[in-house]
Amino acid sequence: MRPPADAEIPAPEFPPRTRWLNVALLRMDRLLGRHAVLVEFWDFARVNSLRTLPYLLAWHDRYAEAGLRIVGVHSPGYSFGRDAGTVAAAVERLGITHPVALDPDLEIWRLYGNRGWPGRYLFDRRGLLRYMHYGEGNYRESELAIQECLRELDPDRSLPDPLDPLRPEDEPGMLLEPQTADIALPRDRPRLELVRDWVDGDDWIEASDAGAAAGFDYRAGGAFAVLSGADREPGVYETDGTVVAESPGLRLHGVQFTPLPPAPSGSPSGA
Repeated sequence: MRPPADAEIPAPEFPPRTRWLNVALLRMDRLLGRHAVLVEFWDFARVNSLRTLPYLLAWHDRYAEAGLRIVGVHSPGYSFGRDAGTVAAAVERLGITHPVALDPDLEIWRLYGNRGWPGRYLFDRRGLLRYMHYGEGNYRESELAIQECLRELDPDRSLPDPLDPLRPEDEPGMLLEPQTADIALPRDRPRLELVRDWVDGDDWIEASDAGAAAGFDYRAGGAFAVLSGADREPGVYETDGTVVAESPGLRLHGVQFTPLPPAPSGSPSGA
C-alpha cells in the first residue's frame, strides 16, 4: 500500500535506549540522503515472519550495495521473545546479517502504530514513507517500490528483475481460501483436546508430566506449535495437529497456521 501522493510521513527515529544486533548503533537521521530504508517488524516465533524472511535476505543481498538498508525490528509476540540472548541466537541461526533492533516492550511498535507481523515500511532518501504492507504477500510490489527509491539515489544504476515467487501462494493477485484462525493460549484452551494435566500461565499452558498431549483440528496449509520450556529451544515447530510433552515443563504458547496453497488450475475450490 502506498500513502497518498500528497502525504509526507517522516520516518520515526529509533529510541535512544534501543539495543541492537549486528550493528553497534543505528540512527535514522544518519541514513538519510544516502539510503532507502526498509523497516520490517518481525518475530522469530511467527511463522509468517519466517516465510517472509527469504525475500528480505534476498533483497539485502541484491540491493545493499545500491543503497538499501534493511532494519529488522524484533517485536515479540510471546514472553520468551523478550530475552535478548534468545533473539540473538535466533538471528544467528536464521542467517540474518542486517541490523536488528530489539523491541521487547513494543516501544518502536507503538511509535510506528504497527498492526501486525510482518509489518513493512519503506522510506526514501528524504526519510518519507513510500510504501507499507502488513502480513505476507505483495513481494513484487515491495521490490518494485524498493527499486524506485534506489533509482532516486542513482538513476543510472542497473537493477535486476524482481524475484520470482518462492511459493504458489506468493503469486501476485493470488486469492487464498480462508484458513483456521491461530490459537492463542491460555485464552483458546477450549479449542484444544488435552490429555493429562496442563497448567495455565501468562501466555502458555504447561505440561505437568511426561505424556501430556494437546490436539486440535485445522484447515490450513500447515500447522506450527509455538513451544518453549523443558530444554526446548523457543520457537515454532511444525505439527500434524498433536503436541506431546516428552517431559514435564513443556510450554505450549499457541498454534499458527499457514495459507492453503491454491488449487491447481481447473480444480474445483476445496478439492
